[in-house]
Amino acid sequence: MADTFKSFRNSTDHFMREALGGLVAAHPCAEWHDEGFIGLSPDDAKGSHRVAVISGGGSGHEPMHAGFVGEGMLDAACPGLLFTSPNAVQIGTATEWADRGAGVVQVVKNYTGDVMNFTVAANHAEVEVAQVLVADDVATEIDTDDSPGRRGTGATVIVEKVAGAAAARGDDLRAVAAVAQRCADRSRSMAVALQPGHSPTSDRATFDLDAGQIEVGVGIHGEPGVERRELAQNTPTAAALVEELLDAILAALDNPAGDVMLFVNGLGGTSQLEQDLVFGEALTQLTDRGLNVRRGMRGSLVTSLNMAGISITVTALDDELIELIDAETSAPAWPGTVVDPAFVEARMVDEVTQPDEGEDNAWLTAFVERLASRFDDLTALDRQAGDGDFGQNMEAAFGDVDRPVRGTDADVLNFFAHRMLVRAGGTSGAVLGTFFREMADAFEGVDSREGDGEAFAKALAEGMQRGVDAITELGGAKEGDNTLIDALAPAAQAAKDASGSVDEVLEHVFGPAVEGAKSTRGMQATKGRASYLGESAKDVPDPGAIAVTWLFGDAAVEEF
Repeated sequence: MADTFKSFRNSTDHFMREALGGLVAAHPCAEWHDEGFIGLSPDDAKGSHRVAVISGGGSGHEPMHAGFVGEGMLDAACPGLLFTSPNAVQIGTATEWADRGAGVVQVVKNYTGDVMNFTVAANHAEVEVAQVLVADDVATEIDTDDSPGRRGTGATVIVEKVAGAAAARGDDLRAVAAVAQRCADRSRSMAVALQPGHSPTSDRATFDLDAGQIEVGVGIHGEPGVERRELAQNTPTAAALVEELLDAILAALDNPAGDVMLFVNGLGGTSQLEQDLVFGEALTQLTDRGLNVRRGMRGSLVTSLNMAGISITVTALDDELIELIDAETSAPAWPGTVVDPAFVEARMVDEVTQPDEGEDNAWLTAFVERLASRFDDLTALDRQAGDGDFGQNMEAAFGDVDRPVRGTDADVLNFFAHRMLVRAGGTSGAVLGTFFREMADAFEGVDSREGDGEAFAKALAEGMQRGVDAITELGGAKEGDNTLIDALAPAAQAAKDASGSVDEVLEHVFGPAVEGAKSTRGMQATKGRASYLGESAKDVPDPGAIAVTWLFGDAAVEEF
């Protein structure tokens, strides 16, 4: 297929805020909040005391989630960067804002970054929160303790509808969460792509696929599938692909009997005519299998930018779920109309400024400079091992950091933590934001600029160990899971017996960190999005592990 792509845009830097601005302008019942979320406008919110429902996820899946903000569905949606979960600050602010005095239900897709950031927000919320986890993608049904489980995909919008309708009829927090979780647990999905999507911010395909291939089991973040097939002279018919998807879906539902809902979803680049064909084929096959399709829906509601593909979702229904699916909603993607649009530039306000007092901080300036010269290298690596967003996330956090960096170690590390949590988002934002925050706490009262190598080594060892422990608690990653822990843990151990000047301490720690990062080549990931790709990501070193080595010294990406 072609190596170049075209997109409607003014600039890559402003694409997301301009696109979100247009989305809000076209939304009949929502408004933008500078903290980084889209909320139901006061004029459209009915009732002062009921459970609120919020959700969110990476941009690129539109109309999910913002298109489902409306009375009877979502009270707020938090958009992340392209294919990157929203950060915990956005989610926490949206949760507190949405509360109407009866608590907030968070609908969370089972992707590592989404789960981490929603969990951080829920743990720190000052209102009562219940979570509903959507894990419907049977392509990633891996029955091991280390597996992150099925991804959350097409069923998410059905779960949001059920949760919103239950809240609108007056159910309490636990009841809303229970019926929504029941809907999620009774739903399974699977997808197939004929062509990958392409990103309007990078002009690159979301994964590489030759013209004579299809990808079975794709995710919605541009991940490649679990099986790539050469078509040759045996191009499968739509009927054959639908049969294969339904076989997997119904088996995962333990072959349900009775009433079901069928949802055929376009992944962004599939024509409505093709969706109609697939819907008709799936409807016929389900009926032939003895199932009663009580509700049907088709449309591009959960997209992967402009991927030419479809997903099929089947939900086993009961009378209550049918009632809630049928309930009225003003959410435009379910659908609705546009009235008197007005342009809004959806710029998330970040008022935290970079420390700029005192002498240059040589240690942390060097780290930023190493990162800044290799954002593209990190992205290229992550395209092989995951979804290709790591370098872009690091650039979002550090790309406009002024150099040389000034300020105490603690002040600068706290600034780095804020940038990762607010600017980067996703798994890397939650993980590295947590790490830098722990490091900052350990460096209170210690400053590398003072040249006390002994105090520096002690703070470095304590900060890294605290960071490792916090990251493990947050996401479960440990040494051997092919994550940045594989570089940080040996570096933390080495720092405990480091001595000499600050530079000598860093040199002492650098070697073990590099060896730890090198060890991730050949590991099979069990945490994060790379874990979904199995053997195909095994021979790629972890980009996060490489990046953290640059805290201590310099090595080219090729050396790993």
